[in-house]
Amino acid sequence: MTLPTPPDAAGGIAARHQAALNQGQFLIQRCGGCQQHVYFPRELCPHCGSEALALVAPAGTGTVYSTTTVRRKPEAGGDLNVALIDLDEGVRLMSRVEGVPTSDVRIGQRVKARVLQREGAAAIVVFDLVNEGVAA
Repeated sequence: MTLPTPPDAAGGIAARHQAALNQGQFLIQRCGGCQQHVYFPRELCPHCGSEALALVAPAGTGTVYSTTTVRRKPEAGGDLNVALIDLDEGVRLMSRVEGVPTSDVRIGQRVKARVLQREGAAAIVVFDLVNEGVAA
């Protein structure tokens, strides 16, 4: 799916990106000028300066580039994994890997994106480990 992202659209690209997330859709941009993917969404391509950016649905698969654990008290939700994920499309984003203990997240692991929606909060992109081609 490709959605055009004109620079004059109401709310700007960040608002349109968040609106898509809130509807359960993870989108990144692809430049019509240089054909490179871009994330986090912006008005101009950082590679070639083109305004010809469109929101597209990525495959959602990627690799853990780096990981760390933020230590929190149990009453504050417990430890939290923070990871940099390289999507197969060539962009890197900060997120977290869910569904496993923070100590089990390793550099080089394959992951799959999903949109996490919680009542009263903006939706975010998180990742799950992928085992043998199937999300865990």
